[in-house]
Amino acid sequence: MEQNLKAFEDLSTTELYKILKLRSEVFVVEQTCAYQDIDGKDMESMHFWLEDEGEILAYCRLLPRGLFYEEAAIGRVIVRESARGAGLARKMLMKVIEILHFIWKEPELRIEAQYYLRKFYASCGFVEDSEPFFEDGIKHVEMLLRFD
Repeated sequence: MEQNLKAFEDLSTTELYKILKLRSEVFVVEQTCAYQDIDGKDMESMHFWLEDEGEILAYCRLLPRGLFYEEAAIGRVIVRESARGAGLARKMLMKVIEILHFIWKEPELRIEAQYYLRKFYASCGFVEDSEPFFEDGIKHVEMLLRFD
């Protein structure tokens, strides 16, 4: 399995197409949620994904502090439906946390988690940092990871 980390301008058109296709498959079609996925933040974010034999199995984007939140953030966390249950989300998230903390030197990270996944994120060190709220009809909660 190959790990990839690229800035927007370094993505090939094929890579960008695969990323946007997967995001649409999961967030729009599977979750039946009509929302604006292309939000203008991709161009200033780093993109991390796990790929096997040319297929993106897991993906997320790393947002620098100040782009979405005061803190650096992780967003658009996805595991392809056919690859779920193999621990890829945890593997990807732990690698991204390592990058953001040890390479970017970020003191804390924020995520906007779908509510049903809050226990998973808590197992990775995140703590709930907001009241639950609905975004695009889906219950979410902000969570924060501090490196003390």
